[in-house]
Amino acid sequence: WYQRRVREAVVSTQSTGQSISGTGGLRIGGMFINKFHGSKQLYLPAPSWGNHTPIFRESGLELKSYTYYKKDTKGLDLENMLSDIGNIEEGATILLHACAHNPTGVDPTNEQWDAISEAIKKRNLLVFIDMAYQGFASGSVEQDAYAVRKFIDDGHKILLSQSFAKNMGVYGQRCGAFSIVAEDAESAAAVESQLKILIRPLYSSPALNAARLVTTVLTDEELHKQWLIDVKGMADRIISMREALKAGLAREGSVHNWDHLTNQIGMFCFTGMNPEQVGRLTNEFSVYLTKDGRISIAGVSSKNVDYLARAMHQVTK
Repeated sequence: WYQRRVREAVVSTQSTGQSISGTGGLRIGGMFINKFHGSKQLYLPAPSWGNHTPIFRESGLELKSYTYYKKDTKGLDLENMLSDIGNIEEGATILLHACAHNPTGVDPTNEQWDAISEAIKKRNLLVFIDMAYQGFASGSVEQDAYAVRKFIDDGHKILLSQSFAKNMGVYGQRCGAFSIVAEDAESAAAVESQLKILIRPLYSSPALNAARLVTTVLTDEELHKQWLIDVKGMADRIISMREALKAGLAREGSVHNWDHLTNQIGMFCFTGMNPEQVGRLTNEFSVYLTKDGRISIAGVSSKNVDYLARAMHQVTK
């Protein structure tokens, strides 16, 4: 999808290097910003993926945060997010999750993405997009790419880290890509040269097996169609487990509002449970999750969803 979009819109202004999955792409981007961008300030959403902080800290960047999640509603705090963006220093970098926000599972709507793009444009910020779960949010790789396409269409010169680990089933092979959309063809060529210089001492050259597999799937018409079906099947299963967990809590007699279980999207869910409740889940029911209440919906199945609902009800009633 991305290469097709590049051919349509930014044919000669894009530079891409194969990375060691999404983590490797983020590290390359952090090092690029440190070496070549005027500002070393990078803003992360609060909260963000735990590994973002060490990746960018070790890249020599100065980390700050902007409002993203609203605990009261267990949803997006758009008002305060836009307010924070409006106060970010011009020229700084802002990191965005393209879809299936980790850890909250809260994604902006298309209309909210439009407003976010406009606010960022006004502050002249460098946009760095982390796309680790394309297809695993809505079930459509097209819809999950909305933010990337919107920012390109709005004239942002984005940095993009992509992972094929989950949506291609090659997690152990660490296949990803790091891309930069530059101002023009001359700038893109210079960027590509510098990316090679950054990558060489990191890992010299990436492995071929998974990259060839991904390329084959994306370029073979029949395989590509089958892959889209498979990705949607995985996303639909995750969505069905969200619905089953919510229904199970209702059957158990929970009086709490669990709408956020189905309003959130992707592999992860912020349940709203506190550390004490999480501790009880682990100690009394052998259910393991992070202390902030995040669960992996991908680990929920038709065989354990009722047990999970019963356990969650017991510790939250």
